[in-house]
Amino acid sequence: MSTSPTLLCIPDISGFTKFMSDTDIELSSKVIPALLNKLIYANKLDLKVSEIEGDAVLFYKTGGLPTFTELVYQCRLFYTEFYSQLKILQKQYKKNKEVNNIPDILGLKIVLHYGKEISAVPIGKNIKLMGEDVIIAHRLLKNKIPLEEYILISEDLLSEYKEETIERNFGWGELQDLETEYKHIGEINYSYISLKPLLD
Repeated sequence: MSTSPTLLCIPDISGFTKFMSDTDIELSSKVIPALLNKLIYANKLDLKVSEIEGDAVLFYKTGGLPTFTELVYQCRLFYTEFYSQLKILQKQYKKNKEVNNIPDILGLKIVLHYGKEISAVPIGKNIKLMGEDVIIAHRLLKNKIPLEEYILISEDLLSEYKEETIERNFGWGELQDLETEYKHIGEINYSYISLKPLLD
């Protein structure tokens, strides 16, 4: 089974569980697929889709990494398009009073990670990504970040770019450093930045 360096990108809808439990199924079954579809169509980096989970999309890209500018632009686009779609859904389903609560419940966080040995295994018509770094990317969704909406970039990915390039690309804030200890994996270092200022 061959492996290759792979960029992993997971836009994840925060507040999903609360939304599904607090909202009638008729509305939630329209809102969540519409938001996930918007994320898929906002993909300008030619990322491939490995999985669509209940509240997230697992994108990946093998081979050379995009520039850091392109990567940041893609994350910004995921976020702004997500909120554009929320506004459309509010107008579309305005007769349902529950639609007004959507922006207070749902949000978006984006996890970026890079693995040097990931396998893309065909299973039926789908591609299943295998390797420890795929597990790490999913684990990073559970972290110590004191925010609901952010970009998380693992140290493994950041180390592929020059420091001055990284600093130049965040015009709305600065990256903060954190680490989290994960069972069977150990300590993972990562940096994060809030997405909220992009809506101001």
